[in-house]
Amino acid sequence: MEKSLDLINARIRDGSARVVTAEEMPAIVDALGEEGALEEVDVVTTGTFGAMCSSGAFFNFGHADPPIRMERVWLNDVEAYAGIAAVDAYLGATQEADTQDRVYGGAHVLEELVAGGTVELRATSHGTDCYPRRSITTDLLLEDMNQAIMLNPRNSYQRYNAATNTTDRTLSTYMGTLLPRCGNVSYSGAGTLSPLANDPNFRVIGSGVPIFLAGAEGMVVGEGTQHSSGGGFGTLMVTGDMKRMRQEFLRAAVMPGYGVTIYVGVGVPIPVLDTGIVRSTAVRDEDILTDVIDYGTPRRDRPSMAKVSYADLRSGSIDIGGEAVRTSSLSSYRRAREVARELKTWVEQGKMELTLPVRRLDPAKRAKPMRETAITPRVRDIMNRQVISIAEDEDIRAAAKRLLRGETNHLPVLAGDGTLVGIITTYDVSKAVVTDGRLRQVKDIMTRQVIKTTPDEPVDIAARKLEQNNISALPVVDATNRVVGILSAIDLGKLFGGRRRR
Repeated sequence: MEKSLDLINARIRDGSARVVTAEEMPAIVDALGEEGALEEVDVVTTGTFGAMCSSGAFFNFGHADPPIRMERVWLNDVEAYAGIAAVDAYLGATQEADTQDRVYGGAHVLEELVAGGTVELRATSHGTDCYPRRSITTDLLLEDMNQAIMLNPRNSYQRYNAATNTTDRTLSTYMGTLLPRCGNVSYSGAGTLSPLANDPNFRVIGSGVPIFLAGAEGMVVGEGTQHSSGGGFGTLMVTGDMKRMRQEFLRAAVMPGYGVTIYVGVGVPIPVLDTGIVRSTAVRDEDILTDVIDYGTPRRDRPSMAKVSYADLRSGSIDIGGEAVRTSSLSSYRRAREVARELKTWVEQGKMELTLPVRRLDPAKRAKPMRETAITPRVRDIMNRQVISIAEDEDIRAAAKRLLRGETNHLPVLAGDGTLVGIITTYDVSKAVVTDGRLRQVKDIMTRQVIKTTPDEPVDIAARKLEQNNISALPVVDATNRVVGILSAIDLGKLFGGRRRR
């Protein structure tokens, strides 16, 4: 048995369509079977509400008198991109304000406009014969603009990797605050309610399909940037009229230590045409798997610590290496449920009919990494391989003699098997001098939590470690934690100085 889209839309128009949310569909399939569910259900509505950084809006402000060709534009001191036309601009959600007194960005401007607030428009120009004005400052409401079109390049991820942190310090990321030593796991996404989880082969979600976008009717433009559905990370580019949106489904937020983002509500109605769609819309949290990624590895390809389901993540804790680790969601399941339910009401009341994609999205596409034409310097390229070290059970006086030779200011401390267990500096030795001989061995004064690097780590990352920890050298260790070199701020200075000269 199959159903046509025309039949479903006819039922929507006469008010007889059976519409359920994606949260309700699995139980219906359990009770009626796939054929029974196909006969019973016409439309499944989905929803998600989470941080969607790749969002923003095009504005047309109208012409002033005398007219101005806006070359630089600010809305509440947040710069928008004006390289489009005389009075058009695009404001990105994560663009931050020029002012330093608070964390404020494009997301806040977008929310304030939708909430009915006034924003200050400020623009400058060098002036031309047809656009003689050089500057303008005025206050605008959303209703004052000719167009305010939200166009979000990347929304509604098919799924997200969860995030944890194996380092000894707290990390501030776009996945929220990650505590040291796998102290927590952060995740995002609405699981069974997520739009693309209910159409993983992109049979009915594609260009031209109507959607719920921040409380207004919107549309799928096409694949989102970084669309990688072949790996389970599909995305959508979406658009909608900001003048019809509602603040409850469009909220600015700040990730502490990272920056500004925006929470967007997105929902897609799915026509139930055959048993294949019945099967995909019966997806449960238990069926949606993702990796827990170590964000403590500052590289593109971060290691996976575990593979878990959304049911595991939503349970409140998962197992990593035999330890129970707390989980928390960055997105709101409650608000995602509200999106799916409101969209259900729209369809039931005949406010939204369905369409099939005018252009399908590629379900096998994979995003590519950046092509880098310049070689990224690695620590091995500039590290000092002549390392002066000391054993942990040696006398402090021996350490002082090595440091006083002037060849180094840092001594890696080695255990009996040759592995790195600590580090001491001239400052550590000077402190020991005033203890009246109570501290005798290197292990009594060494720093045990050593900030270190590896030969293949990019130099930029090693430099950031030095800056963040306010230190001037890093021991370089191999896979067995044996010291193979040392990297100092002087080494970095030579490298970066060379870059500037080129």
